[in-house]
Amino acid sequence: MRAIAVSEYGATPALMNLPRPEPGPGEILVKMIAAGLNPIDWRIADGMFKDSVDASFPLILGQDGAGVVEAVGEGVTRLRHGEQVYGTFAQEDRGLGAFAEYALARDDGPVAKIPEGMIYTHAAAVPTASAAALDIVAEARVDAGQTVLVVGATGGVGQGVVQLAAREGAKVIATARDDMAGTMRRLGADETVDHTKGDLNAQVLAVHDDGIDAVLDMVGDTTATEVLAQLLRPGGTYVSSVWSVNPDSMEAQGLRGVNLDSDPTAELLDRLSDLIDAGELRVRVEREVPLEGTPDALAANRAGGARGKTVIRV
Repeated sequence: MRAIAVSEYGATPALMNLPRPEPGPGEILVKMIAAGLNPIDWRIADGMFKDSVDASFPLILGQDGAGVVEAVGEGVTRLRHGEQVYGTFAQEDRGLGAFAEYALARDDGPVAKIPEGMIYTHAAAVPTASAAALDIVAEARVDAGQTVLVVGATGGVGQGVVQLAAREGAKVIATARDDMAGTMRRLGADETVDHTKGDLNAQVLAVHDDGIDAVLDMVGDTTATEVLAQLLRPGGTYVSSVWSVNPDSMEAQGLRGVNLDSDPTAELLDRLSDLIDAGELRVRVEREVPLEGTPDALAANRAGGARGKTVIRV
């Protein structure tokens, strides 16, 4: 089967012909139709997690995908042959991932039926990003009447955070350049700020001179986090999905700092399906590329500036 993989950590992702996996007991084999690209894909390829991930090579990249159940192993009861499913498929210890014509998943793992009426390319964009968005808003304890700043709002996770925070009744300030400001407002943002037009803190404080309640950050490094934390009122919360927070430093300032780990589950995917079906969460696909275009798409994602999700047509 065709797959995008690396031969070792640090190698350039490439199109390879690899054996098709076969489902063992409790596993399903999915014929992939589409796969969603996430920053974690190139970070894994780079070896950023090599001290905690015991990978096999060649390592097929990709966390998220959507497709059709092709075969089931012994003991599978939840999903059946022919069902349309989406979820996360990465199994680094076995060298398996979603950027391939076929992928394996546990029947009791983070895979669920595709929301009714959703096409494969949009379903593949949901799992990692939208699950992270749901977890970020929950961890921040966003509530009605609060004012929150979403940093990295135009990316896949950020767009979900904007929608879900607005759904909770918060006043949402989204970071966005002028060409994305309208999109952010349509997703639920009350205001937008553009870091290319001057000091971000000054722009926020010009409207909210008494500070804000939470910063929900998908992109900031440690230095940027320390600066943005100055926007928070006493008792405010800073949540980072890229682990840029020093919780002890935040606590010393009377703030709550959280570095978020988010792992989709079947139950979480079902919750996301309900939100999507109800029209309360929309997923914006920025670009679609064929499988052979994945290496270039990974490089573009690494460069930053995402305006939505990149989806791979398998």
